[in-house]
Amino acid sequence: MEEIKYKPIGIIHTPFKYTTDVPIQPIAGKGISGSIELKAEVIPCTKDLDGFSHIFLIYHLHLSSGFKTQVIPFMDDTLRGVFATRAPRRPNPIGISLVRLKKIENNILFIEDLDMVDNTPLLDIKPYAPIMDARETSRIGWLEDKIDKVYEMRADDRFKGEEG
Repeated sequence: MEEIKYKPIGIIHTPFKYTTDVPIQPIAGKGISGSIELKAEVIPCTKDLDGFSHIFLIYHLHLSSGFKTQVIPFMDDTLRGVFATRAPRRPNPIGISLVRLKKIENNILFIEDLDMVDNTPLLDIKPYAPIMDARETSRIGWLEDKIDKVYEMRADDRFKGEEG
């Protein structure tokens, strides 16, 4: 398979200068504000986006280097396959977060509920639509008895020895 290359469409600005300051998931970053500075050529892509309260951000985990096939996740003490976690050290360091869209002014999107470090390169935006995106789940694997911890954890507790 040939190499795939993407160009950022903008930069995500957050109050988090270091990965150790970042909440472990957007739900743990509830109420934390930031913005997205879009490149001029993609401004027309935001037409009608302001009608959505939430958007998915797809971004490059630019501070992550290399990957591990197995990691000890932030809320566990057992080695897990990286695809069964949300660890940043992945074969392709791509992040996805569901954030609240507050408003759009020219090339700036104002967002809340953040879990990414400042100056994160943005690759794409997709609107969140509960009727299409929300699913009832019957199982959530090893997270079943740990999911409540997400609200109290920060990045520095995440990877128990793995640098984010």
